[in-house]
Amino acid sequence: MQPKSLTLPPALTLFPYLKPPHKTLIFHQIIVLLVTFFAYASFHASRKPPSIVKSVLGPEIQKNSTTTHLNSPSIQPNDTPIDTGWAPFNDSQGTHRLGELDLAFLASYSIGMYFSGHFGDRIDLRLFLVFGMLGSGLFTIIFGLGYWLNVHVLGFYVGVQILCGLFQSIGWPCVVAIVGNWFGKAKRGLIMGVWSSHTSVGNIIGSVVASAVLGFGWGWSFVVPGFLVIFVGVFVFLFLVVNPEDVGFESPGKEVEMNVEVDCVENGGKVESEEAGLLQSNNSDSLGAIGFLEAWRLPGVAPFAFCLFFSKLVAYTFLYWLPFYIRHTAVAGVHLSHKSAGILSTIFDVGGVCGGILAGYISDQIEARAVTSIIFLSLSIPVLVLYRVYGSVTMYINIALMFLSGLLVNGPYSLITTAVAADLGTQSVIEGNSRALATVTAIIDGTGSVGAALGPLLAGYISTRGWNSVFFMLISSIFFAAMFLVRIAKSEIKSKLSGGK
Repeated sequence: MQPKSLTLPPALTLFPYLKPPHKTLIFHQIIVLLVTFFAYASFHASRKPPSIVKSVLGPEIQKNSTTTHLNSPSIQPNDTPIDTGWAPFNDSQGTHRLGELDLAFLASYSIGMYFSGHFGDRIDLRLFLVFGMLGSGLFTIIFGLGYWLNVHVLGFYVGVQILCGLFQSIGWPCVVAIVGNWFGKAKRGLIMGVWSSHTSVGNIIGSVVASAVLGFGWGWSFVVPGFLVIFVGVFVFLFLVVNPEDVGFESPGKEVEMNVEVDCVENGGKVESEEAGLLQSNNSDSLGAIGFLEAWRLPGVAPFAFCLFFSKLVAYTFLYWLPFYIRHTAVAGVHLSHKSAGILSTIFDVGGVCGGILAGYISDQIEARAVTSIIFLSLSIPVLVLYRVYGSVTMYINIALMFLSGLLVNGPYSLITTAVAADLGTQSVIEGNSRALATVTAIIDGTGSVGAALGPLLAGYISTRGWNSVFFMLISSIFFAAMFLVRIAKSEIKSKLSGGK
């Protein structure tokens, strides 16, 4: 388990009645869920502004053009430009540079994720999380200051995004490890499915806030979310309790509830005795943090990590480019405004909230995470095809298909980054050593973040050739994501047919 926190949160010191026996375990579990929910929602709210301002910063589009991509020869001379952009993103290479900006953030985020998980298993998670939130808020604000300082140097924006990505990488391993400390495996899929909606809720908040203030200048779209992260960070510092033991409760992780978890996540059989012995001996001390390479060797970690690589590639392409796509694609023959495009894109995230909850609930009911993920991924392919072909026909069709796309794309993404990561990080082969949780979470989400870095970058380059090519990339990625889980899904089905759990 995590080492005991250096200090109790100030709120519990100032208000003793918040501690046992005045408050129950359930009360504290709810508080932990709420605090970590808003903490990570604020992280995602501060990631959303780049996608909202893309259509303002990027190359100009034409009012009368019905083309779905830029710089098309079909644009007639008498078309009137309605966007002039912001140098250095407003020329013919603008979409490339915007994609490179996403790469700068996401590449540093994915690299930082591995180190954050390693450190998170060894230091006070509350202070580490607050440190990440304050840094993220600060550099989000600094990016927005480029508007008032009239900065047109690409290196400035790239540098800020790199530093912001490093601080953002601290968030996920911390919040997952903390929630994993407070909750056992029972109904973990549903609980974490509801809790993981913070990603989509944060995206919605970020989209609405950034779109609402965009008219005052694109800098405000960064400054307001930046201050939001800092404000929530202060709240986390005051109230978040990392471990149940810190306030006198017994950890749910001590429950004997695992029925050889490996049977459901690797090959339907028992772990080879040599591997189990090695891992168990290395973790005989419950306070000993698991090694990075050892965590990779845990059953199921690599397949789910590579599945998330492709799943997150798709999810983050939508996260960073959907408002831009909506802005540059006429719906019922009409191009939407920047604000309308940003707000409309939240429908994808509303679907994501439902998808995360639904995937978690279904996986709990059938006790098969991989099978659930494959079902969602398979259904998302035809829905994305329909959205590309028919999404521009009417606004109602656009909204319906965007909602379904968000539900099916974000369902497995949310499931893998929460319940699956928690399952794999607390499986019986490591004897309940919850200090492996942040490391396993970092490996899975860090690998997924590499895909998240590539997706928006590729979209920036491929979109100049037409959006059909972008959707082909997304559909191909979903196919590969599902393929990585086929072996585990077969094991889960085999286990069910044989009467095992």
